[in-house]
This record gives sequence, structure tokens and C-alpha cells, in this order.
Amino acid sequence: MEPCNTPACQSARELFHELEEYYDEHNLYFQTIGSVLEAANLLDVPHRVKLILTQPKNEIMFHLPVQMDDGSWQLFKGYRVQHNNVLGPYKGGIRYHPEVKLDEVKSLALLMTMKCALARLPFGGAKGALKVDPRAISRAELMRVTRRLTAALGSNIGPDYDIPAPDVGTNAQIMAWMADTYINFAESSTKVTARGVVTGKPLEFGGSAGREKATGQGLVFVLEELLPGMGMQVEGATFSLIGYGNVGSWTGRLLQARGSKLMTVMDHTGAIQNPDGIDADALSDYVKQHGGVQGYPAAKAISTEQFYATEVDLFIPAALEQMVDLEHATHMRCKILVEGANAPTTPHAERHLLDKGVTILPAILCNAGGVTVSYFEWKQNRQSETWDESEVDARLRKVMAASAQRALDMGKRLNCSLRLASYAAAIEHLNKVYEMRGVFP
Repeated sequence: MEPCNTPACQSARELFHELEEYYDEHNLYFQTIGSVLEAANLLDVPHRVKLILTQPKNEIMFHLPVQMDDGSWQLFKGYRVQHNNVLGPYKGGIRYHPEVKLDEVKSLALLMTMKCALARLPFGGAKGALKVDPRAISRAELMRVTRRLTAALGSNIGPDYDIPAPDVGTNAQIMAWMADTYINFAESSTKVTARGVVTGKPLEFGGSAGREKATGQGLVFVLEELLPGMGMQVEGATFSLIGYGNVGSWTGRLLQARGSKLMTVMDHTGAIQNPDGIDADALSDYVKQHGGVQGYPAAKAISTEQFYATEVDLFIPAALEQMVDLEHATHMRCKILVEGANAPTTPHAERHLLDKGVTILPAILCNAGGVTVSYFEWKQNRQSETWDESEVDARLRKVMAASAQRALDMGKRLNCSLRLASYAAAIEHLNKVYEMRGVFP
């Protein structure tokens, strides 16, 4: 493949050369920062802002010895990347996955910085990961691994400094174990607010109503805000989903409740299709029982190529990064690509889809519902309050609608894609804060 000579690649190469760092255009982190820097160039922000955003503030790596049920010991590698905190405490999920890599975590931390800035949340960006398959160990082992991780993180997390949350492979139970471990280390004067060290907790232990569905709900609110301007409505739209975990299943169920039709789904077990529509609620129950969509009786199995080639209005990747590459993009027949997952589209695939006339709604806009309701949970914990689901949804709709409008306005102002517009709206806000605060010392 020919070297990338787009403005994004050129800008990133120049900055990394200045930092005496190696630049690899095929690496996920460099692809992500390349797009961010391209947006920064459209705004003509000061060079210092580009330098600051190019690398995280902190990259923490640790190895955790944990005793397993059979008495043997395993060593687990973990990361916490804290990208930027000029807007407030670091915020970002903890991922449990057997194939996590540092650059992947760096990319997700960078995207969280952009996401919080676009939504105007008082948080910076962070991300964490542990190299483990949570489905391959027992519940007791999972608890010990989680408590060991929390102890290792120590003062690198805290309700006023860095607030983790669930991500791929983690859930409310894992957040409860993290919070409980942290509370046991906390000073007595801070134990009341210490449970705010993580969000996405069970409702009974300081969680927020609406948190489980938040990412999917926020995505639907964005679609309700943007689709009418694109000559489309949520009601009557057809859609495909990659992934049927938390984000995918909630997106499917919420869109179905508004009159959309789910045509195809693909996850780690296979792909299924029903031309008459797949019942999103029934599929959710099936996946909870069987661990994936494969074998779902009310749909037929199809190949990966058939999945990507199914004609739909909305194509929604809601699983891992880079699930839409150039080869997949050549098969896709959708009007709008809606990024429910973080960084699901490669740069080459994006250029191909844009050339085909596909509109791309970027992840930092579409999946910001999760961190927004995490902010609501953090706020409720600090104020010892509990909001009902209707209040959470109303506040979430307001934040998502405002974020979508910022992206639209910036897109018109700069005459650029919604991805670059979303990054630019985030960067402009960060730059204003740097102008007011200065850069210490």
C-alpha cells in the first residue's frame, strides 16, 4: 500500500518528527491522532495545543500476580492511560480483553478527551485495560483480579482525579468490586464520596438510573436529532449491528421501540439475517442465555461478506475498534454509518465510504451517552442524590442534542466531514480553556 499523504498523515508525521517519535500510519493511535491534528489544522489553533494533545500525560503499566482457584499463579498485564485533564478529572472505562495493547488504550483515552470536550463535560480523557479473558476465569478469580487491579492503581485513581467505568469485558459487578476495594483503602473522612471513584455501579450501590442503556440511548437521541435534516426518520429506518453486547443490544431494542427494523447482526460467534426483521428483544434474551447470536432460531446464518453487503439505512458498528476496513467498506450498502463503538472505521474505509456518498456519524458524538450518564452518576454520588430515569433521560437528551448541533455548526463553518467537525468543536473548547488557564509553569 502506498504511504499515506493525506493532510492528517502529513501533520502527524511532522509533529512526531519534532517529538523524535516514530510515526506508523498503520497504527490505530497514529490514525486517531492524525484525524485530530487534521481538525486542529482547520482551526489554526496554537502549536502548543497540538503538541499537548499528541501524547498522553501519563501512561501507566503494571503486572498483577493473582492466585487462581487451582492454586497456580498467573501474571496479568494492565494499563491506565491518562491523556488530558485540563477540563477536569480523568474519565474513562476499564476494558478486560485478552488482546489489548497499549496503543489501543492510548487511542481510546484520546477519544475520551475529545468526547468530553465535545459534550462540554467537566472531565478529561483516560482509558484502562487488563489483558484477561473474563469469560475464561471463574467469578472468584475475576473478583481477585479486579481487587488486585484496583490496589495496583492505588492513588492513580480517585473521585477527584481519575474515575474509571465499565467497558468491553467489564460490567456493574466489576465496578462494585473496584469501588469496594477503593473504599477500604480510603481515609475515613472521604469514605462517603469514595464510591464515586468509579461509575457504572449497580443501582443499589450508588449507580444511576439509565446508566446500563446510556450509550445506546445517547446514540438514539443523536439519530433523532440529525436524521430529519438528512431526509430520514428513525421510524421506518432499517439497520444492521456489529456486536450485541450492552451497546448493540440496547441500541437495537431502543431503535425497534421507535419503529426501526433490525435486518442483520454480527458478533464474535457469527452473523444472522432476517429480511422481515429480527426481534431485538428476543435476540437480547437469546444472547444472554447462549453467549452470542449464532444459532438464533428466528434468523438464518449468513457469511461475513453477506452481512456487510446487506442494504440498510443505518449501519451501526457497536463492538471493537476497526471492524469496518477497506475490504468491508467496498461491500457495504448503507446510507449512514453510525459509530456506536470507538474508532470502528479505518481511515482508508472512511475515505472510500465518503466517496460513495455515505454519511459517517463519528463515535465521539454517537457514543457519548455512556460518559454523560457516568457524569450524572458521579454528580449524584457527590451530592448524595438519586435521580429517576426520566430525569436522567431528559438531561441526556439535552446534552446529546447540543453536541450534535455543535458538530453540525462546525461542519458548516469549516465545510468538512462530521468527524473533523466534531473533533474541531472539541479542540476549540480545549484551546479556549488553555488560553484562560495557561500551561503550568
